Amino acid sequence: MEQRSLVILGISGSLRKQSSNTRLLSFVGGMMPAGMEFRMYQGLADLPHFSPDLDGDEGQLHGAVREWREELRAANAIVICTPEYARGVPGSLKNALDWVVSSSEFMNMPTAVISASPHPDGGAAVLQSLTLTLKMMSAVIPDEASLAVPFVSKMIGPDGNVTDTNTLSSLLNLVQALSQAIKGH
Repeated sequence: MEQRSLVILGISGSLRKQSSNTRLLSFVGGMMPAGMEFRMYQGLADLPHFSPDLDGDEGQLHGAVREWREELRAANAIVICTPEYARGVPGSLKNALDWVVSSSEFMNMPTAVISASPHPDGGAAVLQSLTLTLKMMSAVIPDEASLAVPFVSKMIGPDGNVTDTNTLSSLLNLVQALSQAIKGH
């Protein structure tokens, strides 16, 4: 009998087509060990604005919200890579998270969080804010699975590969920590 791959869902907090965060997330996806299938969530821009009045019976939900929840439920782990907007979580990513606060998809979910920024702090404020939100939602974020990447545009080559050895090492540690969290889940 063939063993099913574990699914790692990648979520970029950026909607930009040439986003450094999306490129970094794709690179991380390529670092996943054998037996782990990396999938990139593509529906962030399609989600309607969250309203508790619209968050009811699953059958009555907007199609994009149902698909978002289904992709999360199908995942064994999550990797989020996001920019920092005005020292906080981009609105589109926060909106997506708001849609699953009450539906428990992140409960006990092994999760890695990366902030990447052109600034020297690497988006530390968004990393802290996003981590607080995810932990409130009961996501499991190992200490080694949280990373701020400063000067991101200098860390990624034109081919999308990470060129900085310290960042590569940190990303490898993040992937290993997430893998261990999945095995312990």
